[in-house]
Amino acid sequence: MSETVLANATLVLPDENVRGAVRLEGGRIAAVDHGGGVPAGAIDCAGDMVMPGLIELHTDNLERHIQPRPVVDWPHASAIIAHDAELAGVGITTVFDALRVGSIPTGKARYQAYARQLASELLDLRAKAALRISHYLHLRAEICSETLTEEMADFGPEDRVGIVSLMDHTPGQRQFRDVSKLKAYVMGKNNFSEADFIEHVANLRELRDRNGPAHEHAAVAEAQRYGAILASHDDTTAEHVAVSAGHGVGLAEFPTTVEAAEACHAHGIAVMMGAPNLIRGGSHSGNVAASALAERDLLDIVSSDYVPGALLMAGVMLGDLWDDMARGIATVTRAPAEAAHLPDRGRLEPGARADVIRVVRIDGAPVVRGTWVQGRRVA
Repeated sequence: MSETVLANATLVLPDENVRGAVRLEGGRIAAVDHGGGVPAGAIDCAGDMVMPGLIELHTDNLERHIQPRPVVDWPHASAIIAHDAELAGVGITTVFDALRVGSIPTGKARYQAYARQLASELLDLRAKAALRISHYLHLRAEICSETLTEEMADFGPEDRVGIVSLMDHTPGQRQFRDVSKLKAYVMGKNNFSEADFIEHVANLRELRDRNGPAHEHAAVAEAQRYGAILASHDDTTAEHVAVSAGHGVGLAEFPTTVEAAEACHAHGIAVMMGAPNLIRGGSHSGNVAASALAERDLLDIVSSDYVPGALLMAGVMLGDLWDDMARGIATVTRAPAEAAHLPDRGRLEPGARADVIRVVRIDGAPVVRGTWVQGRRVA
């Protein structure tokens, strides 16, 4: 594998920004040098930022490519390849693709299992070297469902399941404490009548009462069997966080209140918030703003959630907010790598994977000028 040198760059190191060069060789970072010179054969970055490739722990973007319209099922190989290319283009070099496990195949708002088939197709494309970036699986375990236990049993340690998140979307609590927010979303998406929505809520609550404890226990046990990190989702109270801590949760996705975020830090649980929340200035579900947690030093990791291009923008926004670009970029590089137990990436330092991006700011907005994965340019 040939050598690549990115020189005369603003290097975003773990704790500082410096002018220098990074040398990529053999799929690893071979050297990080200070100084503004441009050796023969090097790429002159002209002061652009060079930073580790972004690490995305929770994105629903693949689902958007699989189903670009509510009634359209797009060919999966084409969708996976397009999703992969989109992430490479916005600087994401490692992704945990979020797939729902736990379905409701009955009733008017039914939805079917899809995760096992899609995961197999994705892993097959990876094995054939058809993908540009590094892919892992993130199984979103829907506690309030009919089929969670059976679906999770179909996965094993060989499936690159890196994260299992405990998702409980029972109306009236967590993300949907305000049932009116759920009502607007569900009625708009499914063209429900008022009666349809009332029936839907009753069905979900009955499912939670019937299956909740067993499904929660099964999801925790399966995460251990896979060797995956366990994540909570939408913790709202200190009591929720205490239960999460008891399960061994290491990552809190999108806590909905300051109280929950404070409790997470007290238990040593990393807090992740959505980039769209930060960029839009608040949660579309009416929950705590990511900026409020950032201002209280309660925000550790950012996820693009449903807008891949938002990840880099959020890291830069946090760098501006904290007046510390290295710290802001760490929320989308080093911190997610540590949370996911991937010590070989997320830092510009010798020996790390050569997953690197070159970024310029145009009118304040970050623009990716190049993406390298294991030293090979992919975008």
